[in-house]
Amino acid sequence: MSSMRLLLLLGALSALPVQSAELVTQRVEMRELAREYRLDGIVEAINRTTVSAQTQGQVREILFDVDDFVEKDSVVARIKDTEHRTRVAQAGAELKAAEARLDQAREEHARISNLYRQKNVSESAMDQAVADLTAAQAALEAASAGLEQAREQLDYTQIRAPYSGIVTHRHVELGETLAPGQPVMTGISLDQLRVIVDVPQSIIASVRAGGAARVYLDEGEPVESTRITVFPFADLGSNTFKVRLDLPPNLPALFPGMLVKTGFEVGAREELVAPAEAVVRRSELTALYVVDEAGQVGLRQVRLGRALGDAVVVLAGLEAGERVALDPIAAGLALRAQHEAAAEGAGHE
Repeated sequence: MSSMRLLLLLGALSALPVQSAELVTQRVEMRELAREYRLDGIVEAINRTTVSAQTQGQVREILFDVDDFVEKDSVVARIKDTEHRTRVAQAGAELKAAEARLDQAREEHARISNLYRQKNVSESAMDQAVADLTAAQAALEAASAGLEQAREQLDYTQIRAPYSGIVTHRHVELGETLAPGQPVMTGISLDQLRVIVDVPQSIIASVRAGGAARVYLDEGEPVESTRITVFPFADLGSNTFKVRLDLPPNLPALFPGMLVKTGFEVGAREELVAPAEAVVRRSELTALYVVDEAGQVGLRQVRLGRALGDAVVVLAGLEAGERVALDPIAAGLALRAQHEAAAEGAGHE
């Protein structure tokens, strides 16, 4: 080999560590992480209600149907109210008559009281005036209650939604005569959801001990449960305990009946963790750029576990203490430069 070729080869090789030394790296390390047990769960709505008729009458109007969204207090159906309006008018007239009788009884009571003080009427006449006044006051109260009840029955002809939600069943048809208590519509609210999970008895003690639980949505992002409820008995067939996970309100793309993945923390263990920004994904390849002690860059295929925000669990392909490049693009350029320099050096031999 000529001295010129030797100088070129040494120059190319000496440039390799300089390129990789410019890379920002971080050592992968073991970290104590909560051990998670994954199970399937079913989403259900907390608020599921069947609205029923509270008065008798014929269905005059149905304003919503299955799969319609209904705002809270919106009218979902109307009952024919002609008879109820007549009762309100009649109760109003009875109230006015009771008020007139009370005014008359008060005037008579005042007149008899004045005569009684002058000893111009007997004590029995005074007692009768007091009794008539008391009866008139009671009649007024009864008439007022009757009017309030008639108005309430009129209000019941407009059947309203108790909360915002989606109609799941319609139980009546137009023109049908309803009786008090007869179902009209069933609906669910998507604002408050929870997940029901059958948990094996082998881990139920850890769940009862207060470990955290989370639900994984389709995007893979975990949602922490706001409350964990363990039912106090096991299923005789499967020996599992029913566990209920309450969720934060107004979660998107989550509907009752959906199957979701849940995770329960059941202790802790040491796991290898790498920075998430260092991960390279190319088609089916998942890898990290590893920088050795000599500054050489290599692309290492790895098998990853669950995500931890800014980090990720490494199940295979790396060992604790190895350094990975935090900028995959810069590391890829450095690796290409290494290959080109090596090829150029080999060509000069």
